Amino acid sequence: MDITEARSRFAALRTTPDQCDPDELDAIWAALETVRPEEILGSWRGDEFNTGHASNGHLAEMRWYGKTFNSLLDAKPMITRNAEGELFSNIELGKGEASLWSVEFRGEVTATMVYDGKPVLDHFKKVDDNTLMGIMNGKGALDQGRHFYFLLERD
Repeated sequence: MDITEARSRFAALRTTPDQCDPDELDAIWAALETVRPEEILGSWRGDEFNTGHASNGHLAEMRWYGKTFNSLLDAKPMITRNAEGELFSNIELGKGEASLWSVEFRGEVTATMVYDGKPVLDHFKKVDDNTLMGIMNGKGALDQGRHFYFLLERD
């Protein structure tokens, strides 16, 4: 799959109500460009791909909005809405906050968010200047050996 086809399939899958095939998401991931941590600073709205992963639906239940990367050492993985609809960094759900690093994943070095309080890494690749594809990795993030797939759109 080339990058043009990967972007096209990504766009189609992000809006489908149907369950996505993790193997197709892996193929899209492989075709996308890596990204440097400095390139993703800012606020991002998030969404997930429904792959049947055990975590699917949990973010919506937690009123997850997205992530904010203020600096390399100040990343907020769980921006959620309170009862009044206001956004805040939910450090209880995230078990702390996080930082951004360049980490090798599947043979490529790309921007990765490292959680402070749990053994989880969120790896990112660039779909376009305003969209990232993410894969959650680490202990407790895998479901029967499969990753959790999500996306971020720049605010």
